[in-house]
Amino acid sequence: MKALIQRVTQASVTVDGDVIGRIGAGILLLLGVEKTDDAASVDKLLQRVLSYRIFPDAAGKMNLSLRDTGGGLLVVSQFTLVADTRKGLRPSFSSGASPQDGERLYDLFVQQARAAWPDVATGKFGADMQVALVNDGPVTFWLES
Repeated sequence: MKALIQRVTQASVTVDGDVIGRIGAGILLLLGVEKTDDAASVDKLLQRVLSYRIFPDAAGKMNLSLRDTGGGLLVVSQFTLVADTRKGLRPSFSSGASPQDGERLYDLFVQQARAAWPDVATGKFGADMQVALVNDGPVTFWLES
């Protein structure tokens, strides 16, 4: 699994003109699922996201995690994260999970996130989504399971 996480002051997802997910301060997580991913990948990535220290402490150093700050988590599926862009002028998605497997593992990630964290919002798998955010810092990291 691949995740692009961004520290945000706010973020939302809109589908067909309706806001379907919104958080205040926290993490916007764009999630890509690969063919080789499984339930263990979900567990590993979720624990890293919740514990990754990207929030400032009293001294302004990135020493606090989402667990420490109590912020929101907005999870949005984004299959383009698994693209191979190393050659040519068009991305290859050959390493990406099938839509069925991608949705199953995305749903599992969301289910486990909601069981582990009280403030989880989501996009809609496979939908044409508009994502709005205010990146805080900006702070953006690439994580892999």
